Amino acid sequence: MARWGLVIDLDRCTGCQACVVACKHENNVPFSTPETARGGRLMTWLQLVAADLPGRPTASALPLMCQQCDRPPCTDVCPTSATYLNPEGIVAQIYPRCIGCRYCTNACPYAVKVFNWTAPDWPDAMAPMRNPDVSLRPKGVVETCTFCHHRLIAARERARAAGREIAPDDYVPACVATCPAEAMVFGDLSDPHSEVAALAGSPRAFRWMEELGTQPKVIYLREGE
Repeated sequence: MARWGLVIDLDRCTGCQACVVACKHENNVPFSTPETARGGRLMTWLQLVAADLPGRPTASALPLMCQQCDRPPCTDVCPTSATYLNPEGIVAQIYPRCIGCRYCTNACPYAVKVFNWTAPDWPDAMAPMRNPDVSLRPKGVVETCTFCHHRLIAARERARAAGREIAPDDYVPACVATCPAEAMVFGDLSDPHSEVAALAGSPRAFRWMEELGTQPKVIYLREGE
């Protein structure tokens, strides 16, 4: 069974935010207005944050999304099991089960889950750009990055139709596919021969707030080493 993970090289990341735009359009993330952003209700599954903490690597821009923890605190507190850890290590979200209690957003130390405060409002000009493979989430549910899980499902179906196993290059999230600096590497952490597993074992590798014991599967590579 695969254990999907992501490595982000902060030496390569230029902060261009191509990954942020790709994530929004791939996953039908609702648009935010200046008013909603000022009210602290920004809708984004992936954001670039400044990271300059004592004893930590200094990064001008650190891409932050769901850390896909092996021990996710969000799943422990959800009363309806709307968020759960699937067998391949992806923290998945079952939107019809979500009752909007937001226990998971409070439990997440990375603050990467967002609550859909209003019904999605899509400008007419943008409506044709919605991804038909991804649902439109209603008002009152929590949303989060799932490593573009719908892409994994599609890749698995294509491989099954071709009568073969899924290959490493068959499935990559939108952010990885879009990064012009190739700062992101995605793959199966359980495969010792994969590039992502080799990078995860690098001396430059660190996990964000790993002292919390959540065991993230998003790994960063330090700058300037």
